[in-house]
Amino acid sequence: MYKVCSKNCYFWLTLIKPEKATRLKRKFITNLLLLLFLNVLIKPFWIFGIDLTVQNMVGDESYGLYFSLLNFSMILNIFLDLGITSYNNKNIAQHRQLLKKHVSNIVGLKFLLAGIYAVISIAIALIIGYKDVQLHLLFFLIFNQFLISFTFYLRSNISGLHLFRTDSLLSVLDRTLMIAICSVLLFTNITGHAFRIEWFVYAQTAAYLITSLITFAVVLARTGKLKLQFDRRFFMVFLKKSYPYALLILLMSFYNRIDSVMLERLLPDGKEQAGIYAHAFRLFDAASMFGVLFAGLLLPIFARMIKQKEEIGSMVQFSFLLLFVPAIVLSMSSGFYDLEIMSLLRYSHPELSASIFRLLMISFLGIATTYIFGTLLTANGSIRQLNWMALAGMGINVSLNLILIPHMQAYGSAWASLATQLFTALAQTILAVIFLKLTINYRVIGKLILFAGFVFLAGTLSKQISNWVLGYFVMILVSALFAFLIRLINLKALTLIIQNK
Repeated sequence: MYKVCSKNCYFWLTLIKPEKATRLKRKFITNLLLLLFLNVLIKPFWIFGIDLTVQNMVGDESYGLYFSLLNFSMILNIFLDLGITSYNNKNIAQHRQLLKKHVSNIVGLKFLLAGIYAVISIAIALIIGYKDVQLHLLFFLIFNQFLISFTFYLRSNISGLHLFRTDSLLSVLDRTLMIAICSVLLFTNITGHAFRIEWFVYAQTAAYLITSLITFAVVLARTGKLKLQFDRRFFMVFLKKSYPYALLILLMSFYNRIDSVMLERLLPDGKEQAGIYAHAFRLFDAASMFGVLFAGLLLPIFARMIKQKEEIGSMVQFSFLLLFVPAIVLSMSSGFYDLEIMSLLRYSHPELSASIFRLLMISFLGIATTYIFGTLLTANGSIRQLNWMALAGMGINVSLNLILIPHMQAYGSAWASLATQLFTALAQTILAVIFLKLTINYRVIGKLILFAGFVFLAGTLSKQISNWVLGYFVMILVSALFAFLIRLINLKALTLIIQNK
């Protein structure tokens, strides 16, 4: 384990060595802004213009089947990767000279793992009773997961080289292509204004395939001509190093994605309940994607800082506040206006969807914490401890789902998710403080508590405004101004960093 902080290194420290710290913060902020811009430009149209339209056209039962199968394929996709992407991102960030050698070997390994993943997925699908239409959809979803995994691996090389702008553009390419294809199917008369859930999956397959080919071309431009190799010794050595990451991803996938699968399998009306759960999960997942953007940028940055034994406390504070402060506002505003948001989206069960949405958005606070401290622990190589944490999280989630789903249906799954996310977030925070010797500044913790109280008060008062849309935006605006006022987020410092001053 690296000693990255001295005894007096403060987790919430604001004054650090100016030159290198400012450069790293500037790199983080500028690329984060680009990522946010691209995702705000693309993702909302995908979620509300395409994904929501598809669910409304095909109905909750058909979409619920697709949603549960999608999560089933995502849980098992660890067999596609075995931790390769996470380990490779950290490794390339610390040892750039290994890029060509690793790509030559790992591309072949990825194809080998794809076959293993497909066999395991189909076998388990048959065991738990999937058949006919379910297996047909699952076949294409399995292929899609391979394309996604392959693209993520290729992008891990790009971000490991700190080519964040290129990686940012590639991160939205698949969604952009899907929007183009699905727009033709949904909003023109080419299909006679009919739509089937299978077409939605086929459109994703086409978009993922094109994206993976373009991403491979970008990596090839960096490595030069490649000769694919199937070196058994390399495979074994690399997998021995990456398998702890694989176990972590598998365990976290279980407690993040098992809800809809258990709903669909345990209840007589499971497909419909999974569809209702998807109503609320859609927005929760969209919010979580912004946490993914932070983690994707922070992992190679943290990894290189730890490798070079640099002080890391202030970078942790900086990134945590940038994510957690907006998470508080988003979580609490969603709680105050849950029914209005669900009704606006014209869901078939707005009251139930709203109650699920409220709980999921509270759990978003846990997700935001995980994306900072989980990423930090991953960069530090504290995978064994993370695996024990994730195993406990999986046990809590599966147990609570088994208990709550038969009595509370989709609402029970939301409670299970909330308990799991808050537990794992707290565990990762404690582990990070212990293993990276971070000292907590209780003054900033106090500011966060004060801020949360103010946001709650702002939400209560905003409900007095007759127009809920106006009240919602007033709550968000006033909360943001208060965050700047008490300097949880220092706008002047951010401006200076971006200007490289």
